[in-house]
Amino acid sequence: MTMRGLIMVGGQGQRLYPYTAHLPKPLMPIGDKPILEYIIRRLCHHGIRDITLAVSHMASLIQAYCGDGARFGAAITYLHESRPLGTAGAIGLLPEPRGTLLVTNGDILSNLDLDAMAGEHRSSGAMITVASKMQVTDISSGVLDTDADGFVTDYREKPQLRHRIGIGTYLLEPAAQALLAAGEPAHMPDLILRALRAGQRVASYDHGGDWIDIGRPEDYARAQADMHRYLVGGPDPDAAAPVLALGAAR
Repeated sequence: MTMRGLIMVGGQGQRLYPYTAHLPKPLMPIGDKPILEYIIRRLCHHGIRDITLAVSHMASLIQAYCGDGARFGAAITYLHESRPLGTAGAIGLLPEPRGTLLVTNGDILSNLDLDAMAGEHRSSGAMITVASKMQVTDISSGVLDTDADGFVTDYREKPQLRHRIGIGTYLLEPAAQALLAAGEPAHMPDLILRALRAGQRVASYDHGGDWIDIGRPEDYARAQADMHRYLVGGPDPDAAAPVLALGAAR
């Protein structure tokens, strides 16, 4: 499957302040490289070399670091958001769509199997596929179920709640891009709901491996400490170190 990549890197990283006071979140280091470099190299590892970065906050620093992408083996172009457009708005600014588009963001580490996700997306016939993960929440107390009159209908002792959450990586067919007007602010949930209301199929791809959002200082520290959990055996053209897996979510 021929794919292009769009990496959303325009966020201000407010939850990571003061780390992000002078450095945009996508350039925060994990080990010896910025997280954005790992993401770009991982996309190249999967054959995605036509990559666009949607930039806004501290755009000049990101452009200075990434350049035209040649040193990563990629061809990088830039979309400049003159005002915040949300997690999906930049999609509407892309040129004429051609083929499947991978959308991901620059502040999450994961060992998501992108090839398997692309295979399921293709076989499902979906307009959009959302990378997802089952999240389990332990409730430390007994939970009462009641009817409208307050009478107990069930009692569950310390149950587990299970939710399927989106983890910020998406595969979009060209028709999905047409659902967004150029320059229109929108978030990915808005785009997904538009597709559903238009009668289009939206699939999920469950990721059973590791995933972490580095948006908060404590999670950033945990990502540094647990970096080995996100390493996969892929070649890094410039170093002997393994390549970090694809990141996603803003």
